[in-house]
Amino acid sequence: MTEVDARGTIGDAAGRGQIAAWGLWDWGSSAFHAVILTFVFSVYLTDTVGDDLPGGISASAWLGWSLGLAGLVVALTAPVSGQWFDAAAKRKRSLGVLTALNVLAMTGMFFVHDDYHDLWLGLALLAFGSAAFELANVPYNAMLRQVSTPETVGRVSGFGWAMGYFGGIFLLLICYFGFISGKGDNRGLLGIPTDDGLNIRLVTVLAAVWFAGFALPVLFSVPELPRTAADPGAASAGFFGSYRVLWRDLRELWVVDRRTVWFLLASAVFRDGLAGVFTFGAVLAVRVYGIEDSDVLLFGVAANVVAALGAIVAGRFDDRIGPKAVIVASLAAMLVCGLALLVVSGPLMFWVFGLLLTIFVGPAQASARSFLVRLAPPGREGQLFGLYTTTGRAVSFLAPGLFGLFVWAFDADRAGIVGLIVVLAAGLAVLLPVRPPDARAS
Repeated sequence: MTEVDARGTIGDAAGRGQIAAWGLWDWGSSAFHAVILTFVFSVYLTDTVGDDLPGGISASAWLGWSLGLAGLVVALTAPVSGQWFDAAAKRKRSLGVLTALNVLAMTGMFFVHDDYHDLWLGLALLAFGSAAFELANVPYNAMLRQVSTPETVGRVSGFGWAMGYFGGIFLLLICYFGFISGKGDNRGLLGIPTDDGLNIRLVTVLAAVWFAGFALPVLFSVPELPRTAADPGAASAGFFGSYRVLWRDLRELWVVDRRTVWFLLASAVFRDGLAGVFTFGAVLAVRVYGIEDSDVLLFGVAANVVAALGAIVAGRFDDRIGPKAVIVASLAAMLVCGLALLVVSGPLMFWVFGLLLTIFVGPAQASARSFLVRLAPPGREGQLFGLYTTTGRAVSFLAPGLFGLFVWAFDADRAGIVGLIVVLAAGLAVLLPVRPPDARAS
């Protein structure tokens, strides 16, 4: 394959059709994150399949350990995987393979029956699917530079995040009203039997088909990355040799532009805080502010909608004033809303300040991605997004740990909000000294 200047790959697929195809992968991938990992299948595993698991270890504990093991695999392999995807000019092919592995894992979940003996199959498939999903995000995020130009990277990143939010909402509503809602032996508008967990098992098949269908356009529309000379030796280094290349490149980054390293650290911290907002939002809604259990899903839908709209609107500001300004403003606004939630009470106040808080989550996430794209040396986007994934994994204990610590220390669920505020403030503090990239830098 002919070696080319990596700068020549910037915006090489920036037409509207390719942008839409790229965004559809995010729309489809929400099937795994929202339906399988967060709201439906993981709950089925712990509350139904493993509810009568013998022994002193609960199904929830096994779920945490299995996902923790998957996260460790991702943390150790994401940087060198992304490095190889770029150097070997197999970014799109790798996205296709990893997506297919995730779809196969979701399809296999149909065979996880309501029997504690099947818990191990379910955990293995969930862990495998989780690892494949997170690794697939490395080449997908790296493609952002191919489907955008320096003038549009912010709005394209925001569009992708919004597609993920909206796709998750849409599929969750289909699953809920079609397969889950109601009581008795048959559920949903389709009247699916609950015997042996059939309604939930069919949801996993629907999620697999959903992801597969919406992932195809990007594989057909966006061209494969041509081989470049951006990272000498990376394509032929081998598995262990890849870590030597990675260390060499990190030392080079530290010397040439160490703000990339500081940004990876800052973003890892505040992204964990952003994740914590959604992770603990439902718990706080019910236990602190008196939201009815039946209204939690409605709040979740509303929160995702406003986060998506925020990402779309902020994308235009990202391109005009730069991603750092968007992130700083978003985090500062979230801190104000978090402090307000510490003192207000009642469902109405939670709806008001909770939605104000989540409207800034999407902009911070989308602009963090565009910030790194603007910093990444052309042709090494996959490597940087691999490190982005790894650093995020490395600090993923912060928000849950501090949330639990403050709840325990003050013997009040409301105090957990302080833990989330501390994480967001720490991420903001590390980010502030980081010099921003030029808003139109390539």
